[in-house]
Amino acid sequence: MGLVGVYLPVLIVAFLVTLVATPIVRRIAFSCGVIDRPDEARKVHTRPIAYLGGGAVLLGLIGGIAVGYAVHVPVVFRPVPISIVLGMFAIFVTGIADDVWGWDPRWKVAGQLVAAAALSLTSVGTQAAAGFIAFFLGSADLAFVIPTPLVDIPVNATEWAGTALIAIFVLGGCNAANLIDGLDGLLSGTVAIAATGFLAISLLAAMWLTDADLVAAEHLLSASIVENEGITLAGARIALSMALLGAVLGFLPYNWNPATIFLGDAGSLLLGFSCVTLVLMLGDQGQTHLVVAGLIVFGLPIMDTVLAIARRKVQGLPASSPDANHMHHNFKRWLGGVKSAVVGMYCVEGLLTLTGVTLALLTLTHEIRVMVPYVICIVIFGGTGLVGIRMGRREAKARNASDT
Repeated sequence: MGLVGVYLPVLIVAFLVTLVATPIVRRIAFSCGVIDRPDEARKVHTRPIAYLGGGAVLLGLIGGIAVGYAVHVPVVFRPVPISIVLGMFAIFVTGIADDVWGWDPRWKVAGQLVAAAALSLTSVGTQAAAGFIAFFLGSADLAFVIPTPLVDIPVNATEWAGTALIAIFVLGGCNAANLIDGLDGLLSGTVAIAATGFLAISLLAAMWLTDADLVAAEHLLSASIVENEGITLAGARIALSMALLGAVLGFLPYNWNPATIFLGDAGSLLLGFSCVTLVLMLGDQGQTHLVVAGLIVFGLPIMDTVLAIARRKVQGLPASSPDANHMHHNFKRWLGGVKSAVVGMYCVEGLLTLTGVTLALLTLTHEIRVMVPYVICIVIFGGTGLVGIRMGRREAKARNASDT
């Protein structure tokens, strides 16, 4: 609770900045013509709605993170690395370009990879990858030398694996968040629930931080980082979780049905990037079971993506094919309205978040083996894939019947 009090100004500032900035950004969006027009096929709103809500969220995030640098915390705690902020700007610019000019998907992927490259400067992904490699192979030391006639070339496979892991997480998380941003308040509320889960895991991890953990972190980080910025991201995780929670709570009143402003791609990509960044940060000391718990906390967007890919592939369609059969479309049909559908999906996300936080707590207290979160993660998302395959076959059968 002491850490909550220390970092609480981060949440308050992020909330207030976003709350004040959102109506200003909305006016700018209308004056610039950056609006989302109704689409009877897949969109439920009936009037033009302003985009650029992601701009207000970004301002809130930056405001909260800035306050995080001013709070008094233990000297071993690192602040939110600047490279993460650079990644936020890169992903925001990518989304803005798509909102305004409708970028080619390849350019969007390129922008997301730029954000991933910025994130890789923190070495968070490398440490998470080292943890996964050590978990499955027993050792994270995958360095070797390639001899050549002129000079021997050293290769650190763990660093390359970390870079690949960051790219996969950023691409997957950003697009997963973008996919579920289909109903008023759905993504912003989902991220608020997930951010609460990330905050809970971050606080638990800080509570159970031991001297051995600090020694391990010191070995994982470079000497310059240890000397100047602390040796653990425990504080940075709390600060970023607080900033993210405050920003989406400040935006949600304007985004709740009937929404007056949308996140746009700039906002959905930014929220996805922030969430996967927090997931990766949970593995800053190689604790991959916490990374897996974080994936479960971010489970609703992942489930929707797995369902979409599985059912489209079964039908022989590209994974990016648009349709009206996402989870939020089905919830709306089942429950009869936008608000009911959103609340229903909040409940699903709440259960996933509770599961992830519980698994993190039980592994930190050694009540269960670290293998258990992996098993549960596979069951959840593997089962989702099987459901997606069944849905795809049913849709294909219905389409063939209608054609005949």
